[in-house]
Amino acid sequence: MQVSVARGSLLKSTRSALRGFATSAQRSQAVPTEKPVLLKEFKIYRWNPDEPAKKPTLQSYTIDLNQTGPMILDAIIKIKNEMDPTLTFRRSCREGICGSCAMNINGQNTLACLCRIDRNPKKDTKIYPLPHMYIVKDLVPDLTLFYKQYKSIEPYLKNDNPPEREHYQSQEDRKKLDGYWWNQDEYLGPATLMAAYRWMADSRDTYGAQRKERLQNDLSMYRCHTIFNCSRTCPKGLNPAQAIAKIKYELATE
Repeated sequence: MQVSVARGSLLKSTRSALRGFATSAQRSQAVPTEKPVLLKEFKIYRWNPDEPAKKPTLQSYTIDLNQTGPMILDAIIKIKNEMDPTLTFRRSCREGICGSCAMNINGQNTLACLCRIDRNPKKDTKIYPLPHMYIVKDLVPDLTLFYKQYKSIEPYLKNDNPPEREHYQSQEDRKKLDGYWWNQDEYLGPATLMAAYRWMADSRDTYGAQRKERLQNDLSMYRCHTIFNCSRTCPKGLNPAQAIAKIKYELATE
């Protein structure tokens, strides 16, 4: 009898202790607090080809930076999804690989997916399409000319006597290719010229003379002013300016 009473008292005290622990635990749990509102103004270039008489404008949008991701592309996507579905831009990989979201952000050509938002709420952010290009709509440039120019340099290996199996290169020759993977109608531009040098430098290619001959004119390459904007802007750390300089040197020393 005494054992039963003792056991009952023990169970009662254990339940009471557990209830007290649960209540204390609930009280001690941190209550999530909402982040303060941090408003930021974005001024975005707008132009609609369906309204050709209307001049391009900068349209302002204000969003809470604590309700979006850290990159410019995150902000633009939020604006399109929640505020203005008519806003038009390109995007794809979001990892700085494809280059689809190339834009001019606060005066610098860069990728929106790699460009961090300046969290100073007193400074607005201005977003334009890439300069010196025709615009399809809003932030979308027409890439037709670029692909035409890129095609013109024949960006593939050319060799009249290819080997039957592997085409070997020395380590020294292979290293030369590392890092190479606007009178705008005729100046080829840094991306195309860098690609051109990549094939000119390839020891397996036997059309180097023909490739150089295509560049022997006043506009294809010599319109480059060597101010290194292309190298500073490249999100992958490539050096188009160096490639252009090497082409100029090779043409001058032939």
